Amino acid sequence: MKAVEYRLPKEFDKSFIVFTERGTYFPCPWHYHPEYEFVLVNRSTGRRMVGDHIGYFDEGDLVFMGPALPHVWVNDAAYVQGQAKEEASAVVVHFVEDFLGKNFLSLPELEPLKKVLDLSKRGLVITGKTKKEINRRINGMIGESGLRRLSSLFTIFDILTHSSEYQPLASPSYMQHTQGYYSDRFSKITDYILRNFQHEISLNEVASEANMATTTFCNFFKEHYRMTFVEYLNTIRIGHVCKLLADSDENVVNIAYECGFNNLANFNRQFKRLKGMSPSEYRKTLELQSA
Repeated sequence: MKAVEYRLPKEFDKSFIVFTERGTYFPCPWHYHPEYEFVLVNRSTGRRMVGDHIGYFDEGDLVFMGPALPHVWVNDAAYVQGQAKEEASAVVVHFVEDFLGKNFLSLPELEPLKKVLDLSKRGLVITGKTKKEINRRINGMIGESGLRRLSSLFTIFDILTHSSEYQPLASPSYMQHTQGYYSDRFSKITDYILRNFQHEISLNEVASEANMATTTFCNFFKEHYRMTFVEYLNTIRIGHVCKLLADSDENVVNIAYECGFNNLANFNRQFKRLKGMSPSEYRKTLELQSA
């Protein structure tokens, strides 16, 4: 399923885009664009796909995505068939990284924001009180202009940088630039895994790459990645599997071996654990969304 590159027109007197998407259903196909994007669903239910993640959305769902991350929101059948009691409605905010100038993110005050922007390259679903507050701000931006509108966006940035109420959606391997938000040690570990995940990787190998004893490395990894090395490696591999399922017609078994799985039973178990469905069901879902 090839993603379509989208461009939205920007008003000459505004530095970023805010618009309401309203209709029987959301018409956009599987697509990507160079802007960062907030998508707030005010009315409608259905499935959303962000990178290799497939999940469900309902009213109030809020997702923040970085540039070049393919995504699509697919309404439930009642909306697509015009049988829903109300129209689907969402508010979308688009901005490019340098919308306030090339050196905008070089400001020391924006260092915490840069970390959130890097994380958003995998897509972030925002939850809890943070979601409620940002949703209120985004809906309010529709009637705003000038400095008040810009101030609202910066308030949203500030809320995000002081919150932990968000979860990444796409797997780490889906966007090859995700290693940007790690320190040098994290970069070295992540880069090694991304370069070698298709082969057998032992704990001793990757620990040596990080210049750490194996036991120290295991403890460090679990503390900072919030999962074991093996769990992370499987996440990387399944993310690449999803990309190949979307981009090619290759046999699932061949894809599994190509991505480093030598045991098909383990592959199917890991895929279902991470994606909530079998590889064949995942591919079928992609085909239905692109139909």
